[in-house]
Amino acid sequence: MIKLKRRAFLAGTSAALILPALPVFAADFREADILKTKVSSGALPGLKDRLPENPLVVKPVESVGKYGGDWNMALVGGGSLSMLFRYQAYEPLLRYTPDWSGVTLNVAEFFEGDADSKVYTIRLRKGMKWSDGHPYTTADIKFWYDTVFTDKRVAFVGQDHWKSGGKPAKLEIVDEQTFKVTFDKPNGLFPLQVAWANNDQTTRTPKHYLEQFHIDYNPKADELAKQRGFESWIASFQAAAGFQDDNAFFLNSSKKPCVHAWMFTIAPGENTERAVAERNPYYWKVDTEGNQLPYMDRIVYQMVADPQVLLLKAMQGEVDLMDQYIATPNNKSVLYDAREQGGYDFYTLTSTEANVMNFIFNLNHNDETKRKLFRNKDFRAALSIALDRQSLIDAVLVGQGAPAQASIKKEDPLYNEQLATQFTAYDVDKANAMLDQLVPKRDDQNFRLDEKGRRLTIIFEIDQARAVFLDLFQLVIPMFQAVGIDAQMRSMDRSLWETRVRQGRDFDATAHQFGANGGVAAMLDPRYYVPTDANAMYAPAWQLWYRDRANANAEEPPESTKNQLALYDKLKATSDASGQREVMKQILQGAADNFYVFGISLPPDGYGIVKNTMKNITKIMPNSFGWPTPAPTMPEQFYKA
Repeated sequence: MIKLKRRAFLAGTSAALILPALPVFAADFREADILKTKVSSGALPGLKDRLPENPLVVKPVESVGKYGGDWNMALVGGGSLSMLFRYQAYEPLLRYTPDWSGVTLNVAEFFEGDADSKVYTIRLRKGMKWSDGHPYTTADIKFWYDTVFTDKRVAFVGQDHWKSGGKPAKLEIVDEQTFKVTFDKPNGLFPLQVAWANNDQTTRTPKHYLEQFHIDYNPKADELAKQRGFESWIASFQAAAGFQDDNAFFLNSSKKPCVHAWMFTIAPGENTERAVAERNPYYWKVDTEGNQLPYMDRIVYQMVADPQVLLLKAMQGEVDLMDQYIATPNNKSVLYDAREQGGYDFYTLTSTEANVMNFIFNLNHNDETKRKLFRNKDFRAALSIALDRQSLIDAVLVGQGAPAQASIKKEDPLYNEQLATQFTAYDVDKANAMLDQLVPKRDDQNFRLDEKGRRLTIIFEIDQARAVFLDLFQLVIPMFQAVGIDAQMRSMDRSLWETRVRQGRDFDATAHQFGANGGVAAMLDPRYYVPTDANAMYAPAWQLWYRDRANANAEEPPESTKNQLALYDKLKATSDASGQREVMKQILQGAADNFYVFGISLPPDGYGIVKNTMKNITKIMPNSFGWPTPAPTMPEQFYKA
């Protein structure tokens, strides 16, 4: 059972804290001068009318900040908008604590589960508003439930944390601030999943804005759709809501109200060179002295073509804080030498990823011959032992790391030795012998031929912004070719990669990094251990079967994988921590036996750069998308000295 009320919660000693409501004598709230001017002109109501009755109080990491300035950031390529959850769009009902030890209140001021983890009572903040001043209430929750979560016409896939036993939870609206969520079966992971980076859509669905696009609320929605260039209201509503993927949510979104600290005035897609988010005058958090947050006026994102351009901009001091895309092992010495020139220093990222790079074969490939081969565990094992991991670690990772599969870190109670170490010993002769049993025939260039007599070509489709992947593959391809596999790499813009890999079935293979290596994170993001969502790119059809068996692209998985999925259902139904750990250990043993993917090395701690003028920065943070680095440290309290 989880019970979160109005009090202080666990947090790291060097990170921002969420505190109880301000005492009465401290309720003389203050705001940025730029907002005072708007109030004086009548363009905005007074601050007390813009804040909720119980604003969330944040204790800054170092000191109470000062207003003003731009937070200079960058976005790489056309498909990287999920990064925005890391910087400005992480505002779920519950958020993770800065040390990832649990969850704490955020948009919700009260969150309580019953003893069976089946009924959750949640209360919103009275008087809280969207960025355009419209009240945020349970009417927005009900609208999301009716039009996004349960409307089969709209057909958004996901939000599995709102389901148990395959059935959607029931929603009961108690009053304007209070609602109840009732599950058919226990759902002990619900609070932890609500806090996951981009999971909570209930705080991102403004009814008063989106209802114009839905036929049940606007009889002329089809006419509006055609004016917007869509064939029907369904496509129009899907685009406006933006829940197909993260890119869709943020693209051209400057008119969509939000509850974030900064709201887009120039959204991605509306300008090719930059995106701009300005302070939300209705933001519902204050610091310990009653100053409305955020401190900084704007976030300005430069839109850059590739990581090399971003690296140069960082070295020249044009980026205030960054780790994604540039903080590679090979870049560290270059960035270190440019610290004085760029006016920045380093912060530390503790590793939470399952591996530095995972090789992912499409086990649901549309090509029957490739599908049969890729599903053979011995085939994957042979390619795994064909890799000289230590050479890869020495050459690309600057010697940091040790051979390992996608797995749990050794110091974690969930560690499984078989999962971590199997098929990591480099042995070309054994790899060849294993492949000779599966694909013995070769052509005149010594490449293996599949059952149809075709050269066994495997194309790894890679997001071009992942510099470490590109470097690794320069060495990996000859290793695969040495055992007769015509391995090739095809790099592409992130947006195309999302379409080809995340939404397709025709790709051969890819590589990815994320997924979790311990504790709560591994239970919430077990992508390489059990295919529960779209992040399990090795099994796009099996994860669909788990989430939506009526989907035309779903495929019933083999018994071994069905057993894994049944165990994950059991995990979700377990509310006590010790019981969750025991079930997760069974899942990890099943993952070891199935050997879905293989990797290179568990990642060492990483780093990022931060300008010396940036204050209230937590210097040691988890590195994760689920804990969307650095968002749980509350960027709204960042400021510039």
